[in-house]
Amino acid sequence: MNDLRFTEFVAFLNSRLSQPLPGQPAQFQMAPLSRRQPSRASTEAKDCREAGVLALFYPDQDDRPHLMLTRRPEAMNKHAGQVAFPGGRRESGESLEETALRETEEEVLVAASQIDVLGELTSLYIPPSNFCVHPFVGAISHTPDLSVRTEEVADIFGVPPVHLTDPAMRASKPMELGGITRDIPHFMLQGHVVWGATAMMMAELAAVLNPLVLEWESLV
Repeated sequence: MNDLRFTEFVAFLNSRLSQPLPGQPAQFQMAPLSRRQPSRASTEAKDCREAGVLALFYPDQDDRPHLMLTRRPEAMNKHAGQVAFPGGRRESGESLEETALRETEEEVLVAASQIDVLGELTSLYIPPSNFCVHPFVGAISHTPDLSVRTEEVADIFGVPPVHLTDPAMRASKPMELGGITRDIPHFMLQGHVVWGATAMMMAELAAVLNPLVLEWESLV
């Protein structure tokens, strides 16, 4: 996997995303027990606000694939300091894919015209905020400027895809949410704790990547 060049990785990923998705079973691997309810997590028949987010892959200076993640500013009213994919609320008249691309351009200054959308992951409902989140997967052919800081982004960093599939990068710890202490699964990536809806979407992305890792390793 460490020898996989970016164009080869994108080709593998594009092929996998055209097949049936792992779906909720994969997402639930990184969800609290209270969230592991298929009907509750589904966006079907929900009167919800809609959001589009983008899991964006890019090549580093050595042409190795990395996944872009952002950290929200500590001063934000909601999701302060949390790690997330670029994305946000759908605006009137735009598709959810357009939302994800627009928000990515606004947050990390990567032009929508430079992004190749490879596919879509399983949407999920977030009860506390009443959002139906629709995650897309995309790729750009250049290394972006990770020093960019915007109103909604305090930090940008990248992680190799193999970190998403590595069990050593997953853990669980007690966290107080809504006045109740719960055991929260999370990824530990580049010193950042990634939990909640982002971790659930990342878990499905990891399940998509797993066959890619196995197939690539059989070829090298």
